[in-house]
Amino acid sequence: MKLSSETRFALIFHLVLWTIWFGLPFASAPDDRFRRISIALIPVTFTNIPLFLANSDWLIPYIFRRRGLTVYFSAVLVLIAVFAIGQGFMKESLIPPDLIRHHWDWFWFIVPVIFVTALSTGYGFIRYMLAEEKARQEEQQERLKSEVSFLRTQISPHFIFNVLNSIVYLIRSKSEQAEHVTMKLSELMRYMLYQSGDAQVALEQEVSYLKNYVELQKIRFEDDVDIRLNIQGAAGAHRIEPMLLIPFVENAFKHGVGLIPDPMIDISLKTNEKTLVFEVLNKIAPESAEDKDPASGIGLKNVRRRLELLYPEKHQLDIQNKEGLFSIRLALEFGEK
Repeated sequence: MKLSSETRFALIFHLVLWTIWFGLPFASAPDDRFRRISIALIPVTFTNIPLFLANSDWLIPYIFRRRGLTVYFSAVLVLIAVFAIGQGFMKESLIPPDLIRHHWDWFWFIVPVIFVTALSTGYGFIRYMLAEEKARQEEQQERLKSEVSFLRTQISPHFIFNVLNSIVYLIRSKSEQAEHVTMKLSELMRYMLYQSGDAQVALEQEVSYLKNYVELQKIRFEDDVDIRLNIQGAAGAHRIEPMLLIPFVENAFKHGVGLIPDPMIDISLKTNEKTLVFEVLNKIAPESAEDKDPASGIGLKNVRRRLELLYPEKHQLDIQNKEGLFSIRLALEFGEK
């Protein structure tokens, strides 16, 4: 059974602490008399273990967390009193009379109990704060996963709608390419269904998906639209968020074709060992502004949000719309392989 890092830390901490606690009296005893007293008090020393655990593993996570500092502090005082009295009577009864030179001062019965309680308080609060931070991070990760999953479900239907329009066009025109395009669509759908649910996919898969989509659009528009795709650099072992690049291309085909003179869509992807640079450029008509269509911009808004969530401070997204040209430039830093 594999132990968690928290469990390993707790085991090592207790092993070191109690080894020192039990061994120090023998190592520092000035003579045989003190060593005999240390041996006689071993049962008393053992009672410090439940004292430590009662405070660190019960009072702090349960009493302090649920009832607050005042109740916790009162409980600690009771705990100190109980163990100090108990250990005092044990010491009086366990030490042989021939080793006692004077009556034990009850002040020195309380000191070890207070010291152990202080150690357990520091240890317990460190564990408590680490557990709270871990729970907060796990909660944040769950919210992140939920939001990203929701954003993906919004992108996919939009994409399917656009591709189905392409197939309808080819069927109506009785094009021989209809069957080929349908097969390409099946490959795209397979990627969407079985790969886009993963946390990340190989960059090579995302690039292949992009190529299939562009090829499908080339078949649909034939020579009516100047479609350029330039891919430079090897994908290597890099991984990327799935369905991250396609919304930019979808947006170009949605707003860069139609009643536009000499429509042109230029797509460029460059990769190296550290970065990815993705650029999409298309002509756009003044009357096709995105705010006139309620469904416009869904893909761009979603991918912008996903970039903020999944690549904070590791991306630069520049979107410009001027002089009849709409351009998008995404620079992305790769994480560790």
